[in-house]
Amino acid sequence: MNNGELHTLISLPDFKSILTIDDREDCLDFTSAQNPGHEFLHGKNSANSFQPPSLAAFCLVTATFTIEQYCKRWLVLKRHIERIEVYADLLLPLREYPVREVLTVYALGGRDGAGEIIEPDSYQVVPDLEGGEGCDPCGAIEDTVYSLSLSPAYRRGTSLAGIKAVYRAGYGCEEAGPPCGAPADLASACLELAAWNMARYRGRRIGLTGAMRGKGQDGEHLELSMPENVRVLLEPYRRRII
Repeated sequence: MNNGELHTLISLPDFKSILTIDDREDCLDFTSAQNPGHEFLHGKNSANSFQPPSLAAFCLVTATFTIEQYCKRWLVLKRHIERIEVYADLLLPLREYPVREVLTVYALGGRDGAGEIIEPDSYQVVPDLEGGEGCDPCGAIEDTVYSLSLSPAYRRGTSLAGIKAVYRAGYGCEEAGPPCGAPADLASACLELAAWNMARYRGRRIGLTGAMRGKGQDGEHLELSMPENVRVLLEPYRRRII
């Protein structure tokens, strides 16, 4: 499978190389009709062109989604559309970060959809994407909340109720090939969690941790969680709600 089709923080070839996974053994032990990872990896309409799903890919994608749920934010590079109401403040925080590129900003003046396009010279991205490492698709970027700063002149000349921002945010590259840009600790967390998932799938159950739901009565059970070392690596990337 092309790595560009996978929702992962590290590349599948790198993951398989580090764990020395043999391609001949890298498949789930279910048929296409029974396999819960088939639609997850290949989509619902791919039954006619079914290929044995990769266990490594399934564990890697599962680890990435688990990390994003734990951090309460999207981390893999993707396109976002966000509506933001405008009041007195001209600095408008964007929900997803790090922002890689602002594609279009629309002015919303009423109840219906997008209005006119706000020209780039009427707003600024904070922190600045121009002329720094943040503008390099594979360079180091600052993991902090990004905002759009509207020009006071533009704000005075319009009856602006809100904006619709279309932007790309997250770590990785959209082109085929190994993704880049994920910080070393974030990539390590994904690698370790994916390897932990694979070990659990194979029955070794190493590094098993969890918390008991309730008092263990009436069908309550041990709820699995990620290893503590992965939590420590992810702590700087969790969304903070103030």
